[in-house]
Amino acid sequence: MDIELRGTAAPGGWPAPGCHCASCGRLRSAGLRHEPVSVVVDGRPMDDLPRTDVPGGFEVRGPHGGRALVATGPGSRPEPPPGVEYDAVLLDLVGSPEHLGHLRRVEAVTSQTAVMAIHVDHRLPSPAELERRMTFWNGPGHGPHRTLLLGGSRSGKSAEAELRLAACPEVRYVATGPVRDDDPEWTERIAAHRLRRPAWWRTVETTDLADVLTRETGALLVDGIGTWLAAAMDEAAAWDDPSRAHPLLDDLVTAWRNTRARVVAVTDEVGLSLVPTTPSGRAFRDALGSLNQRLAAESEDAALVVAGRVVELG
Repeated sequence: MDIELRGTAAPGGWPAPGCHCASCGRLRSAGLRHEPVSVVVDGRPMDDLPRTDVPGGFEVRGPHGGRALVATGPGSRPEPPPGVEYDAVLLDLVGSPEHLGHLRRVEAVTSQTAVMAIHVDHRLPSPAELERRMTFWNGPGHGPHRTLLLGGSRSGKSAEAELRLAACPEVRYVATGPVRDDDPEWTERIAAHRLRRPAWWRTVETTDLADVLTRETGALLVDGIGTWLAAAMDEAAAWDDPSRAHPLLDDLVTAWRNTRARVVAVTDEVGLSLVPTTPSGRAFRDALGSLNQRLAAESEDAALVVAGRVVELG
């Protein structure tokens, strides 16, 4: 099935007429414009081909028999009939990348399916950002592959981690922090994270991170290394003597190095924060900084997230 995208933008194009957002402004300054969706399938305009409506979109048959699933517009999530495998899917990946994960989960999208983004618009900061995301969404859902995401508080690092794995059919979310039912604000934060994640992601709450890394082979999101380290220092009674936690840290680094999973782990970048005023605080900062370096050295990818923007670390 030969598909040519002559236009990929949402209705009205990108930049949108009269819009003063930064995304549209960047494109205007660069003299760029993306036209609304226009698709040619096997040499024929898609609008001239037979189609069958499905919830949130439609199926189209190519002149040579290929079958594609198409989203009708921004925000739409086309649902396929049971048992159908598509040669191509054209989706609103900007608004719903997790829908691609759903389609893979129900096996409507396979490794042979061409995946394309349409209805693209100023929900993205730039076309380059779409290209960056597509490399994650078209990547394999298995490993071994390790990504370490560093950032400060409220930097957007957890959202970036979720974004990178959004298109995977199965994800295990590894929460290393303690359950704190006596803290309403903490409970609210956890609930917000869960609402942001696809419903089919599995959550495991554990501090035995080395065991998870050793056993799992699929996609893992670990949030996060800092809370794991705090638990490890508690377990080893290492707040007065950090060396007591060294065996646990060594075990984690070994499991990280040898894992067969596709792992995205979130950790705190402590080097940009205030110097702790207590010995235990300084011990934690030093231990986490050292652990971050060791994990980054064993990672295929590492990135720093600042104010929601991602800086890839070579």
